[in-house]
Amino acid sequence: MSVKLKNEFLSFQRLELHMIQSVYGRGVAAGIWKDYAIDIGQAVAVFSIYRNASEVPVYQVIKDPKLRNKQGQYRVVTQTGQILKRGDDLKQVLKSLDKFQTHLSVV
Repeated sequence: MSVKLKNEFLSFQRLELHMIQSVYGRGVAAGIWKDYAIDIGQAVAVFSIYRNASEVPVYQVIKDPKLRNKQGQYRVVTQTGQILKRGDDLKQVLKSLDKFQTHLSVV
């Protein structure tokens, strides 16, 4: 049993961040997404994706380890609050963002 200190915060691990940044980079290359933000807290970590810096996030990738044994610790949420995908495998959860991107074509 681990003891959680009062000032500890939950964050994304390096591999998790790499997978999220990879999907985000494809969206930036396609010209869909322009900005992102990472919020860390004591219970959840959130990677927010924006079309413009002055808007609300279009998508949020949320890590919530408390839901690991129930619905999965990762989920992708739209700006309206709809959950697109949830699960324990981040790679599978992030695939829900790929189908909303338009792919670049070479002219």
